[in-house]
Amino acid sequence: MLMRQPLDVVIVGAGVVGAACAYYASRSGLSVAVVDRGPVAGGTTGAGEGNLLVSDKVPGPELELALFSAALWGQLAQDLPPRIEYELKGGLVVAASEDSLATLSATADGQRGAGVEAYHVTSDRLRDVEPHLAPSLVGGCHYPQDAQVQPALAAAELLRAAGRAGARLCPGQEVVGILRGRDGAVRGVRTARGELIASVVVNAAGTWGGELAALAGVDLPVLPRKGFVLVTEPLPRLIRHKVYAAEYVADVSSGSAALQTSPVVEGTPSGPVLIGASRERVGFDRTLSVPVVARLAAQAVALFPVLEEVRVLRAYHGFRPYLPDHLPAIGPDPRVPGLFHACGHEGAGIGLAPATGRLIADAIHGRRSVLDLGPFAPDRFDTACHVT
Repeated sequence: MLMRQPLDVVIVGAGVVGAACAYYASRSGLSVAVVDRGPVAGGTTGAGEGNLLVSDKVPGPELELALFSAALWGQLAQDLPPRIEYELKGGLVVAASEDSLATLSATADGQRGAGVEAYHVTSDRLRDVEPHLAPSLVGGCHYPQDAQVQPALAAAELLRAAGRAGARLCPGQEVVGILRGRDGAVRGVRTARGELIASVVVNAAGTWGGELAALAGVDLPVLPRKGFVLVTEPLPRLIRHKVYAAEYVADVSSGSAALQTSPVVEGTPSGPVLIGASRERVGFDRTLSVPVVARLAAQAVALFPVLEEVRVLRAYHGFRPYLPDHLPAIGPDPRVPGLFHACGHEGAGIGLAPATGRLIADAIHGRRSVLDLGPFAPDRFDTACHVT
């Protein structure tokens, strides 16, 4: 047996979402264990750039979640150590054509009505915001609420803080079964090392969230969406904001399985520049794609010509947990009493983690939710038409 005493909650997944669930649940007085088949931040979190964005979300449930989470990240930045590298750097979305600029401006108008700070930047002022941008760009939009953290360190510090509140961390222990009572309700999990007894199990398994749901006998159509990130040699702070092309927003919201790339470039406090972003659904294929990496590098240079002679030290990839309607599954699963889901955030999990953790903790306690959980209902795909 892993633990003799029954717990209130077992959280499956030690990425940033699971860590945030543990943080808020343990601090609310619940006894918590976090189980993961690998190390802390060993999945999607460790392959992320650490984006905390509102700029790439249109008005609706995900933007509401992002705004709530942005406020919580601001609070966490005061409570967690500086090494999480929280930086309220702001974002700059740029357009290379008048059509793209018109679409970007219309999007920003809608976002302002939903509470987002968005400011149009004319072509002659773009280089005041980012001095090294290509001069051919026709305009952009500045989003001062966009921020960044170092995702693996943020997950680790959330778990450390949860540990101070009594949470237990069980890395390297794969969950192989969901325990259920005669009434069908959850009563814990089984791992290769024994059982953890709890009245609540939280599925924060990221890209493997569908597999964990299947262990409980329910369907949650989480699919992996692969992406690459390039890391340059350390540089002086040449790039002040997170900068990306207007087409990135359409790529994020697309349901296509085909390869899509749109330039995303940002500096980091430690020096390297991070370059993305690609998206494709190819299962868990871990092959390094030289053409994709080359395309990302070329697109970054088109935005910032100063990067042309800069060395890329490494490229890595990760898998975003994709759900067909681009919304995460958050909250109790009515099909299995005691089963809660906190997964399917695609590429926004780091930004949305605190709000997700807070909503899960409130739902476990039966408290009134700050946000409407209806759009995030885990069973919504039972009757919905799947997007392909």
